Amino acid sequence: MNTTKYIYWQDDNMWLGYLEYYPDYWTQGETLKELKENLFDIYKELTSGKIPAVRRAAELHIS
Repeated sequence: MNTTKYIYWQDDNMWLGYLEYYPDYWTQGETLKELKENLFDIYKELTSGKIPAVRRAAELHIS
């Protein structure tokens, strides 16, 4: 099973979050479960290759 990290927080009655490698693409849900479902949908769309010019975060190792 593949995994990916996400960042999330609660703001009033909504849960907000984004995928760690795709910080420009936020989503929300009324519950944490709904937020996770929406994050999964975003992941599928962003990795499908159908959306042009997807911005992605990465790590650069400096020696």
